[in-house]
Amino acid sequence: MFRWYAVNTYSGHEKKVKHNLEHRVDSLGQQRHVRQIVIPTEQVSEMKDGQKVQIERRTMPGYVLVNMDLNEDSWSLVKHTPGVTGFVGAQQKPVPLSQPEIDRLLNREVAERPRTRAQFSIGESVKVVSGPLSDFSGEVSEINEDASKLKVLVSIFGRETPVEVQFDQVKKV
Repeated sequence: MFRWYAVNTYSGHEKKVKHNLEHRVDSLGQQRHVRQIVIPTEQVSEMKDGQKVQIERRTMPGYVLVNMDLNEDSWSLVKHTPGVTGFVGAQQKPVPLSQPEIDRLLNREVAERPRTRAQFSIGESVKVVSGPLSDFSGEVSEINEDASKLKVLVSIFGRETPVEVQFDQVKKV
């Protein structure tokens, strides 16, 4: 029975391990036991030079997911692949992942909008570049990554006023 298993790798070597596993599956004729090898990733929006850029980020650094029919041959094939440090679970008995875990890890749930990562830090000086307060400068007082918003303290009529703006409405000074 085909199930998903998490395979532990050296962090940063996930692509190399995936390539090595795929090569070993082909060369040892194990295609009937190993269906799919996946590196869990997500799309993240980042602000680079005032522009939104989509990047792909690993959601589980140091792990590769393998959909396989676990038997002695397939276990040995994966376990002895260069860069693999082991399966998640007991030493000799890997634990399969549940379907809700797989759906979450492979982003099969309801399509979320891409998350945006803040390139700002609290106390940093920024300038509002769009919206009703464009050309005002201020200091970041709060960061809400979930909503992709910043709270900026802007001086209006000599008073510090908190203003909520989107990440793409400000730039670093």
